[in-house]
Amino acid sequence: MSESNPTNPRVAFTTRLGTIEIELDAAKAPATVANFLAYVDSGHYVGTIFHRVIPGFMAQGGGLMPDMEQKKTMPPIHNEADNGLKNARGTLAMARTGDPHSATSQFFINLKDNGFLNYTASNPQGYGYAVFGHVVKGMEIVDAMATLPTGRRMGHSDVPAEDILITEVVRVTA
Repeated sequence: MSESNPTNPRVAFTTRLGTIEIELDAAKAPATVANFLAYVDSGHYVGTIFHRVIPGFMAQGGGLMPDMEQKKTMPPIHNEADNGLKNARGTLAMARTGDPHSATSQFFINLKDNGFLNYTASNPQGYGYAVFGHVVKGMEIVDAMATLPTGRRMGHSDVPAEDILITEVVRVTA
């Protein structure tokens, strides 16, 4: 995980479990950070849930409402996974489909080092998932998410039985 840099933007997500503060790496992932901050500033994340939580892997959110309806998004962005940042415990990365350049608003926080998600080559099999920040406060909140019961809901797996709603998202100063 990269060292803290007070010049990097920070964002705090408030959930029923507590607040998670993320530091973004605008130098290594400029397009991804700009995209993420556009969603933050528009209020997109408020009212969404962490809809996929897999213990020992990751917690994903940023795109679905409690009724599992997907929020409207901006166009997908170019995958910046070749930026040298790794999918290590506590890092924030963009979620995507099988298309390497399909990320929009959804993100995930790695619960452990997930090296198999890292960039290895500029092809669909090796592109990886773009890391663009890391948790600086509240990793215990992310860990707590992974202890909650999950199940299936509206065709989605690993959904927390009780919603982990994002109630507030703000930019913060270091």
